[in-house]
Amino acid sequence: MTTEELKKLDRSHTIYSWKAQKDVNPIILDHADGSMIYDTDGKEYVDFCSGLLNVNLGHNNAHVKEAMKAQMDKACYVGTMFGTEPKAKLGQMISEVTPGDLDYVFYTNGGAEAIENAIKAARAFTGRHKVYSCWRSYHGATAGAISLTGDPRRWAAEPGIPGAVKFFGPYPYRCPFGSTTEEEANTRALEMLKTQIMLDGPHTIAAIFMEPIVGTNGIIIPSKSFMQGVRELCDTYGILMVIDETMGGWGRSGKWFAIEHFDVVPDIMTTAKGITSGYVQLGAMIWNKKLWDHFWNHPFIGGLTYGGHALACATAIANIEEYKRLNLIDESARKGLYLEKKLLELKDKHPSIGDVRIKGLWACIELTSNRETKAELAGFADRNRNVSAELTKRMYAEGVYCFCKWDFIFMAPPLIITEAELDRSVATIDKALEYTDSLI
Repeated sequence: MTTEELKKLDRSHTIYSWKAQKDVNPIILDHADGSMIYDTDGKEYVDFCSGLLNVNLGHNNAHVKEAMKAQMDKACYVGTMFGTEPKAKLGQMISEVTPGDLDYVFYTNGGAEAIENAIKAARAFTGRHKVYSCWRSYHGATAGAISLTGDPRRWAAEPGIPGAVKFFGPYPYRCPFGSTTEEEANTRALEMLKTQIMLDGPHTIAAIFMEPIVGTNGIIIPSKSFMQGVRELCDTYGILMVIDETMGGWGRSGKWFAIEHFDVVPDIMTTAKGITSGYVQLGAMIWNKKLWDHFWNHPFIGGLTYGGHALACATAIANIEEYKRLNLIDESARKGLYLEKKLLELKDKHPSIGDVRIKGLWACIELTSNRETKAELAGFADRNRNVSAELTKRMYAEGVYCFCKWDFIFMAPPLIITEAELDRSVATIDKALEYTDSLI
C-alpha cells in the first residue's frame, strides 16, 4: 500500500492517545534499525527519544530477536500458576542488578500496572490508606497510576482513587518556595514534606511514590540529601518508599537504576520500558526482603493474565545480556557527558534556553522567554502558547524524532547511539531553536 492509502486506513479506525482525533496526522513508520527509524517513503530519522523512552537497547538487535524466536518455538504463553525457565532466570538476573535487597519480582504488563500493584502492596503491608506522590510527576494512565500523577493528564480521570495525596518535590529552576539556590530548593522541599506529613498524620500514610528523576515533567533531578531525607522520613514513620523506575531504569541515567545516584534503597521499585526495550511489553514490581517476609505468610491479592509472559521474560533476559555485553550502562554515562557538553554549548548560543538538565542519556532543555526572570515561553500545559508543534515539525523535516512538550525538549536516545548520531541530532535541535529565539 502507498503511504497515503495507509494513512487513510489508519485514520479510519485507529484511536490515538492524548489528542483530539481530528488533530492526528501520524508519520507511518515502516522499519527501524539501531538508533534509526524509517517511514514508508524511505525517509530516515534519528530516534532521539527511543520510541517512548523505552527502546534503550536500540532497534532490531539480533541477539534479542534470536532469543525471542527460540522462546516462540517452545511456548509464548503459559498461565501464571506455572513456573517457566525464563521467568525464574529473569528474576535472578533482576536481583543481581537492583540495589540492596530488592530481590523479589512480581511481573506485570507495563509500568502503570506495576504502580497499581505497588499501591495494593503498600496498603496491605501497612494497613494504611494514603499514598503520597509529587506534583510534576507521571506514573501511568490506569486508575491508580493516573491518580498519583501530578500533571494535567490526571484531570480527565479525576476524582481518581481515594487516598492519593500530592506534595511538592524540589524544582530548583522554578522553585515553588521562592528558593534562589539548588541547595535551598531541596532543603525547603524536604522541610515542607516533613510539615505536610505531620499535619496529615504519618500513621495514615502507606507509601511515598516518587520518580527518582522526574521524567516527562522536565528531567528534574533532586539532590542526594533530599532523597536521603525522604528515606529517613519513611523509616521514622513506617512509611514505604516506592520508586518508579519505569523511565529511569535500565541504563537510562548512566546507572542500572536512577535511584543509585542517591545512595538510597527503596522498599518497592517499579519498572518497565527498558527491561525489554519495547520488543515485547513487560513490567515489574520489585520488593525488598521486608515485604517478601510479610507476604510469605499473607496472600498478595493481585494478578494479571499476562504476568510473567514467557516470551516477554525471554526478551528481557536477552536485553540484560546485551546491556552487559555492550557495557551500555557505562556507555550511557560516558555519552551523557558528551551530550551535556553539546547542550551547554547550545545554551550559550540560544537565548530561549533557560536551563539544561541531564543525567546519562536522559536530558531536557527548558525554554524561557526571559533568562533573567525565567518567564515561561509556552507555559505550563501551553497556557501561553504552543511551541512544541512547530519545534517537532522542524525536527521531523531534518530527520530527527524528538519529544517536545510545553517548554521542554526531551532527549533520550538509545544507549547504543554513536557520537556522530548525537552530533546530527543536536545540530537539528540547534536549527529548530532559531524558531523559539524568534519569539522572545
